[in-house]
Amino acid sequence: MKLKAIIVEDEHTSRDILKNYLTRYCPNVQVLGEAENVEEALILIRNNELDLVFLDVEMPYGNAFDLLEKVGDINFETIFVTAYNHYAMDALNAHASYYLMKPISIDELIKAVDYVTEIKQKESALQDQVLVPKIQVISGKITIPQQDGFEVINTADILYCKADDNYTEIYLNNEKKKLVSKTLKYFEDALMDSHFSRVHKSYLVNVNEIVKYVKGKGGSVVLSNGKQVSVSASRKAELLAFFK
Repeated sequence: MKLKAIIVEDEHTSRDILKNYLTRYCPNVQVLGEAENVEEALILIRNNELDLVFLDVEMPYGNAFDLLEKVGDINFETIFVTAYNHYAMDALNAHASYYLMKPISIDELIKAVDYVTEIKQKESALQDQVLVPKIQVISGKITIPQQDGFEVINTADILYCKADDNYTEIYLNNEKKKLVSKTLKYFEDALMDSHFSRVHKSYLVNVNEIVKYVKGKGGSVVLSNGKQVSVSASRKAELLAFFK
């Protein structure tokens, strides 16, 4: 698939090298424009629907993290390209897809582009896709502790679980809600072998109940009852792995 990209780099020579490498070794990347500072990059990002931004860290009048903060709702992947390795942790916290060191290794560049391509292919396959209704109920049950014993429910009947401090709200497909004095981590472990995904620090969803994925840095999923749940950028790849 084609990746629409821009290069944000203040050094003209570095931009030319990266662009030439992409043309020669990563033909699926279409470079729509180049920027040498934060303001130019903002204009390109706001005027184009991008899949990927190659991003140098240090630029005039701001840096890469200033740019990402100004963009706000990020719906593209980022590959950091820099001569400084001490930004790696900051890039990780900014959910960068890849961190390339200068001088650029062609092999590493290809790996970075392949990684982003895989993410985008999974997104594309899932985008606006309504899943086929379940024809088989996932085998398995889970017990919900109660004062006088416990209740047994089918895991397939759970739409999603939501964290509430040290409690968990369990939402069922019959529109009932149960409040349980267990943490969300408890249910994440208990449902590990079922089709559930921890898409956010506060949400565990039944993947069989997802009817739509909305693109974004992390994006969001829409469940069969219409509930929309945000997906953390750090958990997107794990979710999309269900839909290979």
